[in-house]
Amino acid sequence: MLYFFIKLVHIVSATLILGTGIGTAFFMLTAYRSRDVSAIKVTSRHVVLADWIFTTPAVVLQLATGLWLTSYLRIAYGSAWLISVLALFALVGACWLPVVWIQLRLSRLIDASVDGILPRQFSPLMRIWIALGIPAFVLTLLLFWLMVFKPGVNWIWVGVH
Repeated sequence: MLYFFIKLVHIVSATLILGTGIGTAFFMLTAYRSRDVSAIKVTSRHVVLADWIFTTPAVVLQLATGLWLTSYLRIAYGSAWLISVLALFALVGACWLPVVWIQLRLSRLIDASVDGILPRQFSPLMRIWIALGIPAFVLTLLLFWLMVFKPGVNWIWVGVH
């Protein structure tokens, strides 16, 4: 019973990561494309809040439950599958952490805007946000694929069991 509960938490946390990421990206992009400073201001504030409420705890749960499930299922720590999953998880994190910082910066910039004009630094930061978000999204989809199909789970890259 514990296994199924942990597995459920793992699936729900993965869903929250992907769903919140897609949702916040959609709303942030559409607000930005509108060039409506008041819409961008509200949206950026909500995107930052959503990352703290949903994404951050889901990432922690994803890692914790994933490691628990790996151990429970006796998957070798040196398996090609686990090494691939952890490497991709780290790459997604390497994209996501700067995105969180950029979202905070964007929110502060837009809050300080005057006369309904986007601050000069806003668009270059948005381009970086987009450039980091695309690989993070693709890598997250790849993680879902690995989670479901588990290729290389029995192939040992490193002699760690």
